[in-house]
Amino acid sequence: MTRTSLLRFATAGSVDDGKSTLVGRLLHDSKSVLADQLEAVEAVSARRGRDTPDLALLTDGLRAEREQGITIDVAHRYFATPRRRFILADTPGHAQYTRNMVTGASTAELAVVLVDARNGVVEQTRRHTALTALLRVPHLVLAVNKMDLVDYDEEVFARIAGEFTAYAASLGVTDADAVAIPISALCGDNVVEPSARTDWYGGPTLLEHLETVPVGGDPSREPVRFPVQYVIRPQTAEHPDYRGYAGRIASGVLRVGDRVTVLPSRRTTTVAGIDALGRETDTAWAPQSVTVRLAGDTDVSRGDLIAAGPVPEPVREVAATVCHLHERPLRSGDKVLLKHTTRTVRARVEEISYRIDVNTLEQRPAPDGLNVNDIGHVVLRTAEPLAIDAYADHRGTGSLLLIDPADGTTLTAAMAGGERSPFRGDRADA
Repeated sequence: MTRTSLLRFATAGSVDDGKSTLVGRLLHDSKSVLADQLEAVEAVSARRGRDTPDLALLTDGLRAEREQGITIDVAHRYFATPRRRFILADTPGHAQYTRNMVTGASTAELAVVLVDARNGVVEQTRRHTALTALLRVPHLVLAVNKMDLVDYDEEVFARIAGEFTAYAASLGVTDADAVAIPISALCGDNVVEPSARTDWYGGPTLLEHLETVPVGGDPSREPVRFPVQYVIRPQTAEHPDYRGYAGRIASGVLRVGDRVTVLPSRRTTTVAGIDALGRETDTAWAPQSVTVRLAGDTDVSRGDLIAAGPVPEPVREVAATVCHLHERPLRSGDKVLLKHTTRTVRARVEEISYRIDVNTLEQRPAPDGLNVNDIGHVVLRTAEPLAIDAYADHRGTGSLLLIDPADGTTLTAAMAGGERSPFRGDRADA
């Protein structure tokens, strides 16, 4: 099992489309539910007068979720098959919890967007698909759920899949990155096992697709990005001159002897040694956590970025597409802390360029700032230079957080390089 790959994926969709039931079905049919968990679900289901277990209860962990029958918070679940390990984020469907969906999908490599076969593509489907494109999630699955309620009609599925594909294409999502699967989470059709009731469908089940979709890239093809988290200087008799820089490699491959640049100072040096798990090694790659030793007396501190390949130019003005997460509005002139990888600097919101209508993809003025769940474009001015990649190129080193300097509250999630957002220009025709 230690040799199997890992897939992080998120589920999204409108209210009552069956997200929690689908997740419960995946866990149940893949034998990932403990006996005591299943017994508890069966007991609650029986008290509610149900003849079969309500599998949605496996993921609706909050009392308010169980009482209302909705998903409010992001529920993370971990399971595995012989072919792959999974980290699943079951995200809310309500528009008022858009920020939770953004949080759950921000680290995902695949998003499963559910639609009710009776309703087809609705406003929330477009909203979540647009957010998936905004967050640059590499793979997208349209799960057309509740096919049992439309008699497993092939024409219904084809119509919904065609409409969804056209909308996804308008966001820059290619056919190779998006697939549609007809399912019934309640009955188990095409979730883990193929269904004889959809003999017209020749594609994979949802789990088969999750097990086989390519994940991760080739680190050797990516530029090196190593944010320094901690400076190690034991200054002991055994290691009087040891100086190492610990952190997690965000992308690329580091080798002893490589020429690297320390940002934002732009000083260049070479990698003198790499320590991983208490041993020296010649090579390390993303996403390993290592300690890097550099040649010479280069000044490196927490928050610096050790980079190789195409190196980002340190800047103090940052354009970004943002999702505002807090009830307190974000306005032009606000002073914030900007967190980028392991570095936090003071910053100011210079301009809120526009708010994005995620239903029509139009850019609208935002004279009153951005409210909770709003998606928009801002320009930030930082007190110190930052070496930031475009989010479209590197999700890890292109993502930012805006923090309230008074109480440390997270205000806004940001993606650098907003001018390259899929929401550029007037897209009302989409």
